[in-house]
Amino acid sequence: MATLGLRFAAVLSVASFLLVASAIPLDVSYDERGIKMNGESRIIISGSIHYPRSTPEMWGDLIRKAKEGGLNAIETYVFWNAHEPLYRQYDFEGNNDLVRFIQTVHDAGLYAILRIGPYVRAEWNYGGFPVWLHNLPGVELRTNNTIYQNEMKTFVTLIVDTMKRHNLFASQGGPIILAQIENEYGNVEWAYGDKGKSYLNWCAQLATSYGIDVPWIMCQQNDAPSPMINTCNGWYCDQFSPNNPKSPKWWTENWSGWFKDWGMKDPHRTAEDLAFAVARFFQYGGSLQNYYMYHGGTNFGRTAGGPYITTSYDYDAPLDEYGNLNQPKWGHLKRLHELIMSMEEILTKGVKRNVDYGNMMTGSVFMYDGKQSCFLGNANQNQDFTVNLMGNNYTVPAWSVSILPDCYTEAYNTAKVNTQQSLMVKLPNEADDQTEPNELKWDWRPEHAEHLHGGVAKGSVMTVNQLLDQKTVTNDTSDYLWYLTSLDVSKNDSLAGKAITLHVQTNGHIIHAFVNGKHVGSQWGTYDHLEFTMEKGIKLKVGKTNTISLLSVTVGLQNYGANFDTVKVGIHGPVKLIGNKDQSDEVTRDLSTNSWTYKVGLNGMEEKGLQLDNARHQHGWKSYNLPSNRLFVWYKTTFKAPLGSDPVVVDLQGLGKGTAWVNGHNIGRFWPSYVTGEDGCAVTCDYRGAYSDKKCLTNCGKPSQRWYHVPRSFLQDDGNKLVLFEEFGGTPLNVRFQTVTAGTICATTDEGQKLELSCQGGLVMSEIRFASFGEPAGACGSYARGSCEAPDTLSVIEKQCLGQESCTLDVSENTFGPTGCHQNVYRLAVEATCDSP
Repeated sequence: MATLGLRFAAVLSVASFLLVASAIPLDVSYDERGIKMNGESRIIISGSIHYPRSTPEMWGDLIRKAKEGGLNAIETYVFWNAHEPLYRQYDFEGNNDLVRFIQTVHDAGLYAILRIGPYVRAEWNYGGFPVWLHNLPGVELRTNNTIYQNEMKTFVTLIVDTMKRHNLFASQGGPIILAQIENEYGNVEWAYGDKGKSYLNWCAQLATSYGIDVPWIMCQQNDAPSPMINTCNGWYCDQFSPNNPKSPKWWTENWSGWFKDWGMKDPHRTAEDLAFAVARFFQYGGSLQNYYMYHGGTNFGRTAGGPYITTSYDYDAPLDEYGNLNQPKWGHLKRLHELIMSMEEILTKGVKRNVDYGNMMTGSVFMYDGKQSCFLGNANQNQDFTVNLMGNNYTVPAWSVSILPDCYTEAYNTAKVNTQQSLMVKLPNEADDQTEPNELKWDWRPEHAEHLHGGVAKGSVMTVNQLLDQKTVTNDTSDYLWYLTSLDVSKNDSLAGKAITLHVQTNGHIIHAFVNGKHVGSQWGTYDHLEFTMEKGIKLKVGKTNTISLLSVTVGLQNYGANFDTVKVGIHGPVKLIGNKDQSDEVTRDLSTNSWTYKVGLNGMEEKGLQLDNARHQHGWKSYNLPSNRLFVWYKTTFKAPLGSDPVVVDLQGLGKGTAWVNGHNIGRFWPSYVTGEDGCAVTCDYRGAYSDKKCLTNCGKPSQRWYHVPRSFLQDDGNKLVLFEEFGGTPLNVRFQTVTAGTICATTDEGQKLELSCQGGLVMSEIRFASFGEPAGACGSYARGSCEAPDTLSVIEKQCLGQESCTLDVSENTFGPTGCHQNVYRLAVEATCDSP
């Protein structure tokens, strides 16, 4: 955390300063066909990478892989609550170093799209708004409210001025070619009435007032006021038309997959369907598209929104959560990007003629300067079609697009994947050439809560005669809030001698209840049922004071919907004691207006700082009688950093729910005890037909998330410390550190293609398990030889690839020899194992 003055007084590195200083200003404009750079029409293929969901040490590699994948731009949101978590206390360090991130994009030679918002949604905690904003007296968010607008203007101005100060807008020679104000407001504008419309116009006026000389966009905003450019978000945007005929057709969010909630199975979007959506978009006149996400990353700390959104934000993106290539998606899209960019001039300047063949089969011919390029698009999800184009017949598979850059040769079809598939594996932690012991050595200590037994609630923030919203009390500084009250029960009390039920109605997300220091129950909701009621039988002491301690726990604050900021969280009641001997003798005591004391956070976390790398309280840890299945326990251990460069994960199987820290870095909430449903997973996934997040699911009957990312930059060479706070009860004995790498690589590739096979992290191809060029059948892991094949295929591939980290094969009879088949097109199927050299 740093003050604004100190942070922005930092001097740029010499290399970055010289790069920016020598950059040439760019005139960015647009017309109905697309964006223009110094008057030249351009195609933009972009991908979202969110800087706080990775680390500065990862940014360069992620952006390099994006560029190698055919992207020429990187898009990111700006996260208000990350930068100003507390009022006028700013954080632009570490993962939040926005300037460094944009400069890294610039250093790679890519453009940047800056979505300032400042509302972002993004499955991010509270949609990116700081909770202190909600707590300002008289404030109403995302509407025509002076208090909110003043704060929004202050933050947006801060970001714009910061970008200007570092010469990061294209008009200054920087990489930022587009900026966004607000975000998906059109989806909820109806709820704000006339004040919403006024607010929308105010946003447009605020944006244009900055004079940054790059266009401004508003996504999902069909009534975007000029000169704002409205854009499309969704799985398919080929049929989108901007609200202004002078605006281009842009796609700011092409959802490459989907996010995941606790209890939800893993969603996957196939490479074939994603490529189909991209090709259709450019066939129908699109000129800018952005993958949301290209790298999803990790919701470190308490940044996951929701509620109930997982720590992993993998999103089935072309780069996985850890930064690995998600093959075949990355490679299949790379080939498409290279082809689209080779056609840039004709797509942005050419005249287009469309042909409707019927049955959802269409053709598009682009003509410019004596050249022509063609698309054949088949949106029928069941039937392949053979069509005649300029005297030649072409068969287009169902739900696919064929691209003919010269209107003669099919160079790419979205349904034909000719790139490597990587099957990722988790390998044991090998440190100093020694595999880590089967069991880590653990110390533990309980989470002390003196107030459970009637003690003084140290650090309490207030005592009032009502139940308060959790956001109001915590200001989002912790997931945890204690609601504490007490009552005296005399011998003559109407509750005395009766069976008592504690009734608590809560707006989630988790509640733990204690009476007189004894745990009486825990309960939680789901992402689609936030409000629930807990009822537990309890015993009251007669003639004494009884304490009731309720711990309310949030799992990410609401991030989307009309007036999402007003959604209640925490215990709003009623809280009642219900006593009865029989149905005719029921007594109800409503405690909602009792005197309630509020205490934010946990003793071990907020007061003792046990999670910190330099924790103040090192005494009190025990190395004996390690508990299992006990609520509210702290565990810690040490481990060695795995060798190599492959990403590191920690397997938290066996634990319940809580939070994990590595060397003081919060790697997020864990909840491996939350198991998904047994039904609904797909054995095979048919790419044909419109995608939704309910299609092509995996991971049935397993933990929603078992492995948690530990960035290499969080690790030391030796003496690393893992600290866990276990909230529900579990055992740490199964915890393991592992590395993630490609274990098996496969490909089925058409003749005439170039196939690159590649391991990663220094591993090499140690075995070619299968190789056949001709008519092979089956899929990765179950390939089978066809009726004929080139007999030397295996020996040729072994010669070129064994012992190599990567190799490139020319898939042809010239390479493998004659097949003896009589087919028009042959295919190569290959499966290899990656291992240490």
